[in-house]
Amino acid sequence: MLLLQLVLLTVLVPGGDSDDDFQEPSSFRIILTISFYNHSRTQYHVSAWLDELQTHSWDSKKGIFVNKLPWFKGNFSNKELMEQERAIQAASIRIPLIFQDHVSQWQLQYPFQVQVVRGCELPVGEAPVGFKRIAYEGSDLVSFRNMSWWPSPKGGRRAQQVCNLFNQYHVVNMRIQTLINDLCPRFLLALLDAGKAALQRQVKPEAWLSTGPSPGPGHLLLVCHVSGFYPKPVRVTWMQGEQERQSTRRSDVLPHADGTWYLQTSLDVEAREAAGLSCRVRHSSLGGQDMVLYWEQHRPVDLVFLAVLVPLVLLAGLAFWLWKRCKSHWRPQCTGLPLERDPSSPGPGRP
Repeated sequence: MLLLQLVLLTVLVPGGDSDDDFQEPSSFRIILTISFYNHSRTQYHVSAWLDELQTHSWDSKKGIFVNKLPWFKGNFSNKELMEQERAIQAASIRIPLIFQDHVSQWQLQYPFQVQVVRGCELPVGEAPVGFKRIAYEGSDLVSFRNMSWWPSPKGGRRAQQVCNLFNQYHVVNMRIQTLINDLCPRFLLALLDAGKAALQRQVKPEAWLSTGPSPGPGHLLLVCHVSGFYPKPVRVTWMQGEQERQSTRRSDVLPHADGTWYLQTSLDVEAREAAGLSCRVRHSSLGGQDMVLYWEQHRPVDLVFLAVLVPLVLLAGLAFWLWKRCKSHWRPQCTGLPLERDPSSPGPGRP
């Protein structure tokens, strides 16, 4: 089985020569978050992830995984999927009970959260690595490896107490070892194989430049927008010649409804320094050819646009004002024609 995994890993995951930003997914994890409100009320949430791509959500009423896309089932049988689901159901019952029973001993304070992460990684060219970790209030508490629980260096006395208790559950720990070292790597490889076409999809980004709100007198906020790209990893930098500007600020990468991504990077510069700047976009869909947008090419377009637009707006406004004035106070001079006299009306001197 290990030999088969290594062979598939060589085929499905790119080699080390490529940029780390553009490697295919190499980890699968299931996250169980348990919120403890008081001694009798808890709530939990479960999700599954292929790196940063969510593959499954959890239907707590039915106790089953819900696939986000059809290929997220991989080539696993229903029996193997049910095995994963039973493990989640057991953890969602057992772990809350354990923590509730030891609130005083472990000095836990309501409300609090416990995060449980179970999964595996496929390092390039190496054997799969399974893991399981538990965190308290967002900080690492204990981790599982080689059939035993180990305290986090920052977990203190509480982490050691949790390990002492969990290491007594020998049957449960054997089950965890099987899940993370056997079942999880096979499921991860199945996902990579089933979703190969979707994961290798390449969509080229569109990019444009603009200015943001002025940071201050004599300064410009230059903004580089990059939109519609897939996959998610992308590198966008402001450059001064061939030198990267370190003061670049990057927004979060946000999703579009069609599954592509969007982000923007901004740079606060003095107006006199803007001429030599460019925005460089690197993405796997570009085939190694960076997309470069030069600010000095962008800026004149803005000036010409404003030079044409502003006079047109002013002329249109003046024409509209004159038309309204003539309509409300009609006089012959509004049309430029002489006023014709009605023949039937009395002329000058007639009664």
